[in-house]
Amino acid sequence: LAFSSHPLTSSVLFRGSKSIGTITKIASTIRTVKMAAFAGSDSETTSSTSRVIDSHLHIWASPQEAETYPYFPGQEPTLTGDVNFLLKNMEEARVDGALIVQPINHKFDHSLVTSVLKRYPSKFVGCCLANPAEDGSGITHLENLVLESNYRAVRFNPYLWPSGQKMTNAVGKALFSKAGELCVPVGFMCMKGLDLHIAEIEELCTEFPKTTVLLDHAGFCKVPESGEAKLAYSQLMKLSRFPQVYVKFSALFRISRTGFPYQDLSPLLSQLVSHFGANRVMWGSDFPFVVLECGYKEAKEAVTIIAKEASLSSSEMDWILGKTLMQLFPGQWVLP
Repeated sequence: LAFSSHPLTSSVLFRGSKSIGTITKIASTIRTVKMAAFAGSDSETTSSTSRVIDSHLHIWASPQEAETYPYFPGQEPTLTGDVNFLLKNMEEARVDGALIVQPINHKFDHSLVTSVLKRYPSKFVGCCLANPAEDGSGITHLENLVLESNYRAVRFNPYLWPSGQKMTNAVGKALFSKAGELCVPVGFMCMKGLDLHIAEIEELCTEFPKTTVLLDHAGFCKVPESGEAKLAYSQLMKLSRFPQVYVKFSALFRISRTGFPYQDLSPLLSQLVSHFGANRVMWGSDFPFVVLECGYKEAKEAVTIIAKEASLSSSEMDWILGKTLMQLFPGQWVLP
C-alpha cells in the first residue's frame, strides 16, 4: 500500500527533512532518503486493494440549503461546509469515503446529514450526536437514528450534558449501554482536555466492555511540554488496556504545536501504534476546519509525512488510512 496518491512538493519535502526533538542526524538522513524515494514513487503509492477513508469530518447546509435544513440558533457556520464542497475536496485528495460526524451547527436535527447518507450510501457513514437530556428521550432518539436512518456511530460531547452532570450519570450510562447493544461505537469529544474526562471514560469502558470507543483527535492531547500535557499523554496511552478503545489521529492542526506538516506529532503517532496497534488507529481530517489550516489534500499528505518520520510500515499505514475504519463498519466501502 502506498501512503499518498499525490506527489509531494519540494517545499513540503524540505520541511519534511527537518529533524525534530531527539532524532539523531543518522536517523534524519535515513528518513530524508526515504522521503525522496517516497516522493518519486507516486504510481506505487496506492494499491489496487486499498481504500482511503476519512474517520472524522463534518458537513452542514449551504446558505441556500439552510432554508430546508436550518442551523441551530447561534451556531450559524462561518465556513463553507456543504457536501458538494466536501466531495470536490475528497476527489482532489483521492479519499474514497468518510465518517460524517453530526455538527453542532445543526445540533440534534440530523435531517441534513441523513439526506446525504441516503444520497451517498456507499461513500458515507453517519455518526450522530447523543442527546443527554435528563428525561432520557435521547436514548430513543439514538435508537431511531441507528435503526431507521443508518447511523453507525454516536458522539458524546460532555459539554452538552446538563450543568454539573457527568457522562457517567444515569442517562449517560443508558446511552453508552444502548450504543453497545446497537453495536455502534461511541466517540468522545474531550475538547478541553482528556484529563477532565478520563475518569468517566474509564468507568464507562469498565462497566460496559462491549461498547466500542473512539477518541476524537487523540483525546485532544497536544505534544507534551508541561506536566499537565505529559499527564494527559500518559492517560491516553494507558487507555490502550481497554481493547474496545480506538484512537482517531485526526485534526492534526488542533494537537500540533507547529505548522504543516505537523512533524512534531511523529512521536505521538509512533506511541499510539506501539500501545494500541495500527489496527486501532485511524486518520481523520476534521473537514471543513482543516481547509483553512493546511488544506484537505495536504491533511492527507501530512499524515504520510508523519508516518515516514515515525518509520511506520506500509502495512501499518494501510490500517491507519482506511482498514481500521473499514473493520469497525463491515460491509461499508467494499471493493467492487
